[in-house]
Amino acid sequence: MSENRSTDAPAPVGIDELLERVRAGYDRIDAREAAAAAEAGALLVDIRYAALRDRDGLIPGALVVERNELEWRLDPQGSHRAPEAVGHDLPVVVICNEGYASSLAVASLRQLGLHRVTDLIGGFQAWRAAGLPVAST
Repeated sequence: MSENRSTDAPAPVGIDELLERVRAGYDRIDAREAAAAAEAGALLVDIRYAALRDRDGLIPGALVVERNELEWRLDPQGSHRAPEAVGHDLPVVVICNEGYASSLAVASLRQLGLHRVTDLIGGFQAWRAAGLPVAST
């Protein structure tokens, strides 16, 4: 049985290829660079779900926005935006657990015009492994 697919639909792509394509469009940063960016005024945004935050802790000063709310909370023009979402020029570092979901989140936020958004290579786990501050929940 063959799949029914419109001739206008793009060819399917695997997640590894999609991640490669997305990541080719911006520069990712490591944990030390993320800490320096935060000190310089970048907004760190933790998109991990509650169970991971409860288990592993929080990055002090990071805005917690679970992935399913991210676009609504960071869109500077949105009616549900976070107070921190002050403009499209805001530098943002998206942090997930290991640095995969954050890359896809960056692609979505860039479509909203947040052109200074990036993500943390290795996610929260890389932050913790670098010995950077972590607070318990």
